[in-house]
Amino acid sequence: MDASMSTEDVAHRLAAIRAASDDGEVAHGLADGLYRDVLTAIAAGAPDAPILAAAALRTETIDFERWYA
Repeated sequence: MDASMSTEDVAHRLAAIRAASDDGEVAHGLADGLYRDVLTAIAAGAPDAPILAAAALRTETIDFERWYA
């Protein structure tokens, strides 16, 4: 596992999700990938885990269609 994810990495990923917000399927996939990667970094011992988690949760402020089964 890799704990090297930074808040800057998350910011870039959030920008990509915003850019894809007109395509809910793509944006949702990007958000899921971000959550997975942040959780992996936290599990690997990322020293700034609370900050990474809070940054990743900002996906909830991005308006795109979300589907749940």
